[in-house]
Amino acid sequence: MPRYTVNVRGEWLTVPCKDASKTIRWLGKEAVRRYIKNKPDNGMLDSVENVKFNLRRCKGFGLLDLDDAIENVLENDEFIEIVVENDMTSSNFIPSPYEGGHLYSKYTEPKEYIFVDGESLTTEDVFRLGKGLYKIKLTTEAESKVKQSRCLIESIIQEQKVVYGINTGFGKFARTVIPDNKLKELQENLVRSHAAGVGEPLSPERTRMLFALRINVLAKGYSGISLETLQQAINAFNASCLPYVPEKGTVGASGDLAPLSHLALGLIGEGKMWSPKSGWADAKYVLQAHGLKPVSLKPKEGLALINGTQLITSLGCEAIERANAIAKQADIVAALTLEVLKGTVKAFDADIHAARPHPGQKEVAFRFRSLLDSHHHPSEIAESHKFCDKVQDAYTLRCCPQVHGVVNDTIAFVKNIIVTEVNSATDNPMVLSERGETISGGNFHGEYPAKALDYLAIGVHELASISERRIERLCNPSLSELPAFLVTEGGLNSGFMIAHCTAASLVSENKVLCHPSSVDSLSTSAATEDHVSMGGWAARKALKVIEHVEYVIAIELLAACQGMEFLRPLQTTAPLEKVYELVRSVVRPWIKDRFMAPDIETIYQLLRDQKVAL
Repeated sequence: MPRYTVNVRGEWLTVPCKDASKTIRWLGKEAVRRYIKNKPDNGMLDSVENVKFNLRRCKGFGLLDLDDAIENVLENDEFIEIVVENDMTSSNFIPSPYEGGHLYSKYTEPKEYIFVDGESLTTEDVFRLGKGLYKIKLTTEAESKVKQSRCLIESIIQEQKVVYGINTGFGKFARTVIPDNKLKELQENLVRSHAAGVGEPLSPERTRMLFALRINVLAKGYSGISLETLQQAINAFNASCLPYVPEKGTVGASGDLAPLSHLALGLIGEGKMWSPKSGWADAKYVLQAHGLKPVSLKPKEGLALINGTQLITSLGCEAIERANAIAKQADIVAALTLEVLKGTVKAFDADIHAARPHPGQKEVAFRFRSLLDSHHHPSEIAESHKFCDKVQDAYTLRCCPQVHGVVNDTIAFVKNIIVTEVNSATDNPMVLSERGETISGGNFHGEYPAKALDYLAIGVHELASISERRIERLCNPSLSELPAFLVTEGGLNSGFMIAHCTAASLVSENKVLCHPSSVDSLSTSAATEDHVSMGGWAARKALKVIEHVEYVIAIELLAACQGMEFLRPLQTTAPLEKVYELVRSVVRPWIKDRFMAPDIETIYQLLRDQKVAL
């Protein structure tokens, strides 16, 4: 029998429908009738006949015609919302949130799988899993490890041994023994009480990354989770049923307890959950709509789901991938700026950099030579000032290999730490099935990824810092020999004046964001967790720093291409001409003042999509 999940004033109701030829109006009335029956003291609705309403899909938010037949416009198990007319005119009316609405049309169910074994995920894999490009399967070896680990937990329970996390309380309550008939309740209470995060929910992409990493850790076989429960989690991931996970609330030891508890809360059918099919709805209805059942937690399983550094690490994976992308593109943009400012390529000579052989420095110098070498890519701009009397350029041009280079080396260093963390067991206690024992340790402590991501923010920020100075040189006629602020009829037009201010403001914000969060620690859990990493904030602010860098580089690219307009008809090198043409395919030249923010957003998106790559 077809059924539909209907939201009435924040309450979710399942409405079965024997006859799908009935109208949408009937469905709305039936949902309101059930709502009034469940809540007779609702304060406003007393009779179905007196209620005027509209219906809209949760997926895409399209209004439904009340006279249409249900079978013609709705799919089985579709999620819809009733908006009561009187509510909309009331000062107390709060419309349903549309978080993630822009993602509905973008999501396509993946057909490919990544096999997970707890040992071999990369940051690239995690980033792609976040984008919804793959589903997950366990390897046979991982299944065997998980089963072996669970057998040890079952034997501990049967033998009535007292083991932390299995039949004791948690943290300060570690010495409180819990009777066998309360062990399921113990795990459920743990998840519910620890789901205490605040703030905006993680985006679907970031929740997928968090979810995938927790599955990967559980696949290592050190957590004691049952294969049945782990497979239920994988099924929810593969259906893109994503729990509501607030971004704030972790101190990064004992792991990311609050966000992972919100993840686990959705799996047990409580709290909110998002899927492309439903939008935000009660978790039990979202799971039901996808043919899934809530997880029933066995002993140790609540703790197994929530103990680890996966929020820090999943956001760290995104930070690494975005930092790597913008670092490579920043070299290309800087090379274009150097051409526009009529700089020299002599500072990128291979022998100079061989004498100071940092890998990142050598890589950037090579990239500059590849882009600017007149022997392979003749530049009419370079030829036009070949015999000028300038000896050397400003540091912002001449020292790009040294400054950009250390960013590359920083990314490589941090990536090594994050990849290790991605494939590490971070539980407590650790279930060592081969030894037949569980041992309490501290692998949940997030200091490694926290310190690494603080370092990443400091390193990547320098790309924006030096880029902003290049924007200044492009806009300042005393430094560039170009029109002030890169526009004709200065005074009537302001050109890039405030775009440069925007870049300066982002660089200044980054100076504050680059203060390391991991130098702070506050004792928690009645001093049993007396040193913490603050890694969640390290990860979130690293991503904010990288976003600011992306915007600053976007402004520099716009400014450099605008500077090219004043050097025409001269051509730059073939690779850089392609970059110019790419930009001009989406943003036209700046002839007179116009609304600039959309241009910046367009180029920012080019960089996010890694289009400025050669």
